[in-house]
Amino acid sequence: MKIKIINKSSHDLPHYETIASAGMDLRANITESISLKPMERAIVPTGLFLELPIGIEAQVRPRSGLAAKKGITVLNAPGTIDADYRGEVGVILINLSIEKFTIENGERIAQLVIAKHERAEWEAVEVLSETDRGEGGFGSTGVK
Repeated sequence: MKIKIINKSSHDLPHYETIASAGMDLRANITESISLKPMERAIVPTGLFLELPIGIEAQVRPRSGLAAKKGITVLNAPGTIDADYRGEVGVILINLSIEKFTIENGERIAQLVIAKHERAEWEAVEVLSETDRGEGGFGSTGVK
């Protein structure tokens, strides 16, 4: 699948690192570093603009290494970029650690996954079919 992209950053286009990678790294496109104190958040620009086909979304997800090593994650994970959005791709990062974290230009801050999605139509009914689980909610299928 080909996706139109405008790259106003000073970095290469996102790309898959391996043949089996699901995501491509997004890089910060900033003129000055951004420091995040603990529990502070910021929208970090990437310099990328996408034109996705209808039925396709781009998901902005955390980078596992950044989350595990530094406590930095994508606040609305996964963030969704809809097919009709034409603005710059921004990444909402939050610092969940107890230390200040500084984002530098070109730093890999998130990953982008391209995914197909379905559109649903609601069918209003009075009763739903029964299942073994029934109304069991959070944690109801775990080991007891």
